[in-house]
Amino acid sequence: MAVARFLKLYNGLFDIGCRTKLYPSPCSRARGLSASASTSGGDGGCDGAPLPVLIVGAGPVGLVLSILLTKLGVKCAVVEKNKTFSSHPQAHFINNRTMEVFRKMNGLAEEIQKFQPPVNLWRKFIYCSSLTGSVLGTVDHMQPQDFEKVVSPVSVAHFSQYKLTRLLVEHLKKLNFQIREADNLEGLDCEAPRAREILMGHECISIDTTSNQCVTATVSYIEGGKCKERKFRCSTLVGVDGAGSSVRRLLGISLRGEKDLQKLVSVHFLSKDLGQHLLRERSGMLYFIFNTEAIGVLVAHDLEQGEFVLQMPFYPPQQNVQDFKPKICEKMIFKLVGRELLDIDVIEVKPWVMHAEVAEKYLSCDNRVIIAGDAAHRFPPAGGFGMNTGIQDAHNLAWKLASVLKGISPSSFLHTYEAERKPVAIFNTTLSVQNFKAAMAVPAALGLDPAVANSVHRVVSDGFGSILPSEVQKAILDGAFSLGRAQLSTFLLNESNPLGSSRLAKLKRIFDEGKSLQLQFPAEDLGFRYLDGALIPDVDSTSVPLPLPTGRRRDYIPSADPGSRLPHMNVRVWSDSGKEEKMSTLDLVCGDKIEFLLIIAPIKDSYNLARAAFKVAEEFRVSARVCVVWPLEVGHAFREGSKVALAPWENYLDVQEVRNPSISSSSSWWELCRMTDRGAILVRPDEHIAWRVKSEIIGDPILEMRKSFSAVLGVKLKAV
Repeated sequence: MAVARFLKLYNGLFDIGCRTKLYPSPCSRARGLSASASTSGGDGGCDGAPLPVLIVGAGPVGLVLSILLTKLGVKCAVVEKNKTFSSHPQAHFINNRTMEVFRKMNGLAEEIQKFQPPVNLWRKFIYCSSLTGSVLGTVDHMQPQDFEKVVSPVSVAHFSQYKLTRLLVEHLKKLNFQIREADNLEGLDCEAPRAREILMGHECISIDTTSNQCVTATVSYIEGGKCKERKFRCSTLVGVDGAGSSVRRLLGISLRGEKDLQKLVSVHFLSKDLGQHLLRERSGMLYFIFNTEAIGVLVAHDLEQGEFVLQMPFYPPQQNVQDFKPKICEKMIFKLVGRELLDIDVIEVKPWVMHAEVAEKYLSCDNRVIIAGDAAHRFPPAGGFGMNTGIQDAHNLAWKLASVLKGISPSSFLHTYEAERKPVAIFNTTLSVQNFKAAMAVPAALGLDPAVANSVHRVVSDGFGSILPSEVQKAILDGAFSLGRAQLSTFLLNESNPLGSSRLAKLKRIFDEGKSLQLQFPAEDLGFRYLDGALIPDVDSTSVPLPLPTGRRRDYIPSADPGSRLPHMNVRVWSDSGKEEKMSTLDLVCGDKIEFLLIIAPIKDSYNLARAAFKVAEEFRVSARVCVVWPLEVGHAFREGSKVALAPWENYLDVQEVRNPSISSSSSWWELCRMTDRGAILVRPDEHIAWRVKSEIIGDPILEMRKSFSAVLGVKLKAV
């Protein structure tokens, strides 16, 4: 029922008319401009060719989108309101599916694996009284199958967001992107940024869509100490400008869900002293610390470098940012560590608010303005779904935008982006909330129920305490929290004390039953499936959507249902020279062009379907590739069969199954997909299955392929 109520919050979508909106900027405020005075009317000066795509936001999602679009041949540029890329670690867990996306980005996944800390240093969550004190429990989040690459060709990673951003920027530079600061704008066209530019210090303050020819974005920047504005014209604007998205607010798009789940303060600091201690004594990714003096969660971004982020609950207005000055934070850190550190350096202190919300819609203004990433959804960090879901948004959107801008699909095709990605965001929001609540079960078991702390805060802020002076309110709140932390005293929390023993036993049950905060969710990470969008559901499908999230780890079960991500299996590819190459089935999908992959077995009817796919793909102006999967038992005598059957087309691969030696009952490809070898699978450019036939092709293969490509690309089938 709780999940049903949560999903119901997203009903009642309504359309907002497209009009120019102004988000006040320092420039407009300084000059006293009103919204009406700053908006541009008419056609926005669209007398020349606008830039195909303007991306607002240079975080990981915006940078990934710019790489994917560029690889697909779509010109784009990026504007970012900050003058420099963030150096705050922020997100750090990269899940399987995102790493699979990165594998297609010129070796990015391999770079991340090379530079991340060794997995044995971050596989555990540790619960303790202090970082030098007693350990209350340890949870290892890596299982043997996570290293065997059975369900995915790549493992998860622990890599700070700012480091990922640096790698993405380097990849963009290799694609000839230029990073331009606000004070280095010589030669910049005032109405259109050049493709392959990232303009730092440029904030989008208004969006004008009154012209049918283009979108005009007004951006503000500071040059020579003065606020200035310029207008950029584009065919499509994509807002990936974070949880506080100005693009979303300019469009008037509301968020639905739960606001203000928790207020926290994030403290980024360095200490090699602490890093070396934890390397020797108790290496892990997260440390949940509970003692009578302080409570916090420490994220170890890199133990060897001594880089950490401490998260602490924050209760304004009784507390304010001034209560977390660097020197005060140092003392809090020492209390959590259990001793003073020799070399602590507090880099940054940031308050933030945890939300669980999804945008009511992802597209606006005749599909010409789109939002993605945190601009479209705001999750609790539990489970690391925020950045991962955003990057997968970009992966879904890129090939669809390319299809529309290249004239392959109509603009209405972009509705499939929202139809596919929004349900995933709602699901992941629910899962993140459940995982966050699982994290709260640990302090509750120790006698520190966070709900009680929040209730005390409400009483002080909104109840009778609101009439008291602020200093008195703060004293009451501090006293209540000190009393609560007294539950953690060693006098009470020990095996000899009946109450303490009971609480420790309850805590152990939580860990043993997997009911604490979880890191990995393979079933949701790899097993999410699109039910509606750029796909053709099975007519006789008996498959059901992924069960409602439980907040606990579930194993991924491979599926070839339409909308699913293509299952991974290693296959052996033989070249004409006789050289053998081993790769994943996911590697058979090309990420550099709009190409569909048809997977068949070496059967006459399937070859006929493949020939039809080649012919029909040409009609729809997309590329097609055929993969012929030969069984393990056939040996090496298979290469000539496909050459004769598919001539004159040459864009095909003969591959042979490679069974996993670590699995005694390893399945064949078609068994893995729960199909017969008389079936066929059509895979989209984003590695999701668009269409399949389970057992045999019935009817005219040309007509079948025309119906499939028409439905998947959103193109009306012409009468023949």
